[in-house]
Order: sequence, then C-alpha cells, then structure tokens
Amino acid sequence: MPAMEGFDLFLFSLSRAFCGPLAVFVQIQGCMICLTLAIGWAFAAYVRNREINQMKDSMRRGNSFAFLYHDINELEHAKQVNLPRVSVVMPLKGFGEHNLHNWRSQVTSLYGGPVEFLFVVESTEDPAYHPVSLLISDFKDEVDAKIIVAGLSTTCSQKIHNQLVGVEKMHNESKYVLFLDDDVRLHPGTIGALTAEMEKNPDIFIQTGYPLDLPSGSLGSYCIYEYHMPCSMGFATGGKTFFLWGGCMMMHADDFRFDRFGVLSGLRDGGYSDDMTLAAIAGAHKRLITSPPVAVFPHPLASDLTFPRYWNYLRKQTFVLESYTTKVNWIMNRALFTTHCYLSWGFVAPYIMSLIHITAALRVYIKGYSLEETTLTSAGLLLVSCLALCTAIELLSMWNLTRIEVHLCNMLSPEASRLSLTSYNWGRVFIAMIVDNFLYPISAIRSHFSQSINWSGIRYHLKNGKIFKIERSRDMGPVFTDLGGKNLYGKKGAPPQVSFLGSLARTIAQWRQPKKYDV
Repeated sequence: MPAMEGFDLFLFSLSRAFCGPLAVFVQIQGCMICLTLAIGWAFAAYVRNREINQMKDSMRRGNSFAFLYHDINELEHAKQVNLPRVSVVMPLKGFGEHNLHNWRSQVTSLYGGPVEFLFVVESTEDPAYHPVSLLISDFKDEVDAKIIVAGLSTTCSQKIHNQLVGVEKMHNESKYVLFLDDDVRLHPGTIGALTAEMEKNPDIFIQTGYPLDLPSGSLGSYCIYEYHMPCSMGFATGGKTFFLWGGCMMMHADDFRFDRFGVLSGLRDGGYSDDMTLAAIAGAHKRLITSPPVAVFPHPLASDLTFPRYWNYLRKQTFVLESYTTKVNWIMNRALFTTHCYLSWGFVAPYIMSLIHITAALRVYIKGYSLEETTLTSAGLLLVSCLALCTAIELLSMWNLTRIEVHLCNMLSPEASRLSLTSYNWGRVFIAMIVDNFLYPISAIRSHFSQSINWSGIRYHLKNGKIFKIERSRDMGPVFTDLGGKNLYGKKGAPPQVSFLGSLARTIAQWRQPKKYDV
C-alpha cells in the first residue's frame, strides 16, 4: 500500500470529523430543509393544480371562457355592466426587451367594467416615456390610458412616489386600485379575477400574486429563479397569506383617499419598499392579505442577465429587511434576517461536507489505500446518499410546481405563445441553489452594516428604518436594471441614444416570435 500524503491525511481526518455528532446533525438538518421545501412546493402545486382542474371541469360543461370565469353566467351583460371601476397604476423605470409585451398584456385586459391605466414615469427623459406614448396612441380609441410625469421623489423611494402620484390622479369613482410592476405579464382575466375576490370579501385589505420566472440560461437568471421559488409557496395558498409582492397589489382606493391605517403616510414618509411597508401595516392592524390561485404571472428574465446583475438584485432584496415602520416590524425583520441566514448556510454546509466525503472516497479508490489505513467508515457515504436522495426529492417537487404553473399560465392566456419547461436546465438549478444560499447571508450582512443601497442610479440612505437621504447621479448607478435589462437613461424629450425605433422594432419582433422558452 502507498504511504499517505499530507493532503490525503488532512482530507481523511476532515472526513472523519464530518462523521461526528455535530456534523451529522448539520447534515440531517440539510436533509430536513430539502424535504420541508419539497413538501411546501407539493402543497403549492396542489393548490395551483386544483385551479387547473376547476377550469377543465368548466370547459367540459361547455364554458369556453373558463380562463375568465368558472361560471359562464358571470359574462352576462347585466353582471358585467355593474362591475366596479378599477384604476391600474404602473410605475415605470427604463425600457427593456420584454416591456412592450408586458404593457400590451396589461392594457388588453378583458375586464368588463370601467378601467383606466395610468403609466407613471419620473420624467420625459425616462426611456419608457416614448414607447408608452406610442402604445397609448395605438390603443387610444380602445382603452382609457394616460402617461403621468411624477417628478423626483424627496421623502420616499422613486417607485413609491410614482405610485402615490398615480393614486392622486386616478378617477374619483374608482373603487379599487391595482399596482403593477412593468415586468408583470397579465392574463386576460387577471383584473376580473382580482376584482371578483375583492367584491366577494370586502374584508380583504390587499390582493397579491407572484411571478413565475422564466430563466434566460445564464447562472444569474437561475439564481433569481431559485431565490423566488421558496417564496412562491407562500403565495400559493389559494387564499389568506402573510406574504406580499409589490409587482401585483390590488387595494381599496378609499384606503388611499382617506389614509386608512396610515397607508398613504406610511409609504410617503420615508417608505423604501412598497410591499414590506404595506405588509407591516396589514400585520399591525390585523388586515387580510390574500392571493388567489390564478395570480401567477410569466416573468421572462433578460437574455443578457449577468451574474453581477443578479448580485445587485440580491443586494436590493436583502436591503428591504433594514426598512421598518414599527418596533414590532423591526423585530420581525430581524427574526427573518437571522432565520434566513441560518437556513441558507445550513442548507449549503451539508453539500460541502458531502464533497469532502466523496473526495476522500475517490482518493481511497485512486491511490489504493486500505480502509484500515484511512479509517474511512461508510458513515460519510451513507450521509451523502441520504442528502442526494433528499435533494432529488426537492428538485422533483420544484420541477412539478414549475410544470403546473406553466400549464396554468398557458390555460389563463390561451391567446399567448405557449410556455414550456424545455429550456429549464435542472443541473444549473441545483448549482444556483448552492450559490444563492451561500451568497444570501453575505448580502444580508453587508446590507445591515451599509444602511444604504443603489437602486437604478439612486442611492437611498436609511435611518431608523426609513429613508432620510436621497442621492442622484448617473455616474453612481448601472445603465441597465437587474432583471429586465432595461435601459435606464435617455435624452430629454427624445429617444435614447441606442436608436429607440430600432429597439422598439426588435421588441415588437420578439413579442410576435416564439421565445426560446416557448414550445
């Protein structure tokens, strides 16, 4: 038998140490995290699949408009004419490859009641201003839409400022206001479904939904997909939830008109994150947040989404835990911060240990060491096998939920290009799971100590959980946003430097042509 080298001696010692009681606990904990996620995704898949079956049953009964209403009688004129007025407020920033398609899906809603669409930009310099203006002119005889210039925010984030200006300009007879991000791709019946739930239960404070990420192929896009997937189970309850996504929020318009529960002042006076602020208000006043099973939206990620842009996005996501409205909200954020960091590294650590066990076993096989000499037991490989099994179950559950949500989106938007799972690379999904969970605590700790963040070229500084200082400079921020790859800057009153007409033509062509994630 060959004599053991120094590296091998260290490797085998490390492998033996990872079979100790504490290391075994860590690896078992990793298996439990995998299985917990798998169970959560299985429940979310059940809720989404139940909606699919209800739609299929309705279609078998002759309702070809099941993607709008399960009961075809809801389409009767007498009921449609009495639907409440809805104002859709869309804060915009920049213009990217998927924006035009998303905006078209929003303004071409098949909601039967009166609805207005308010596109809100910071200034006419924003690259979104001109394409939105053209879109509105294309639909001027078909929809009630307008573009509003909000100006610069001074007391809150620019997004919140745009939202509040939109609320200020909404129709005085609007009963509900729907906030949408510009990366939300609506289904034809989304507004009607959200409104129907609000009418059915007036106690609902906010209705929300969640995106289904469509990775573009880069590791960064898969990291974002993996980051969103654990949260998706909190939005797939089919009803009450404690989670809130700022990309889709329907609320009572009067809550803003009369500043009920402090929603207006809470957002305006130092608000950084719209959804975190409103979720805190809902919790403080015991108000109801719901998420209907049909509120899942295709979210294509930018084709050139790089890893640094993913890191910027993760930084912004962890930074929201530094904003708060009350002492209770601060405690909850700190608890979430600690729990998420612990579970993230608790998820990654077993894979590092398993890598050591596998490497040690391979060295035994390659070098021809005897088991007596290495004192390598089978315990390490047994732990590796258990973790591999739990990981396979977790990935299978994630795949199943994604498959069902893709199917549901296809049924809810029968006129759109078909989505499929063929472009998903599950090897990269696994790598993204490791990378994202390893980086999350690093990002969260950095956010905690920095107390400032650069969001689309604007640096916000927090003090006591609220924005107290805003700095603006084109030199301090990126040219493109993180997820959608939107160009953030352009000339005042003119298209951006990179040929707006060419960009618009490319976007229209991309909208008409099947994407790489289409069948």
